[in-house]
Amino acid sequence: MIQPAIVPEGLEIDVVVSPLFEENCYVVRCTGSSVAVIIDPGLDAESVSQLVSDRRLQVAAILNTHGHADHIAGNEFLKRCWPDAELVIGKGDADKLEDPVANLSAPFGVALVSPPADRYVEDGDELVYGPLRLWVRSTPGHSRGHVVFGTADIGRPMAIFAGDVLFRESVGRTDFPDGDTESLAASIRNVLYTQPDDTIIYPGHGPPTTVGHEKRANPFVPAL
Repeated sequence: MIQPAIVPEGLEIDVVVSPLFEENCYVVRCTGSSVAVIIDPGLDAESVSQLVSDRRLQVAAILNTHGHADHIAGNEFLKRCWPDAELVIGKGDADKLEDPVANLSAPFGVALVSPPADRYVEDGDELVYGPLRLWVRSTPGHSRGHVVFGTADIGRPMAIFAGDVLFRESVGRTDFPDGDTESLAASIRNVLYTQPDDTIIYPGHGPPTTVGHEKRANPFVPAL
């Protein structure tokens, strides 16, 4: 359990890094609020649950940026812990929750499934949990229904929880069945690179970065 080095004003963020795939799960809430969301619970859901209990938080939602197994593995455990928490995923990736082949767990010999989503989101939707407001943008490329969640009206800089779209000086894989390299590059340029340069990108793997740094230094998708 760690806290990122840079956290936007008005937010509190904890990170649980799961073993095996080194996937980042984020527990996010506004400063002074106990209402939290869990973003992309991976293979170490027990540590996420312990963190939430230690912080005395109320889990309002479990958000999935996409439906690959390393990002949804903790859904079932956490829904048992907080059955009233809203499980949210992009509409285009909803099938992956209950399909081990589609969520890529079957090739590893594990039939991993999640409960069905309580809410499917699309581009332009907004989520509100207590004082925490998040906007949703569609970012296909790594998967068909990938979405990112950005903070709204909380303070500067903005934060975007980007799943497996953009990493520090790297990008998400596109060699999966519904991946597409051109779509990924378009998502990065049209959604992420259009945000202010100081916007913090919290990726699904690896350390945080900023929009400005990636526009200057990302060798895979340079800014046009």
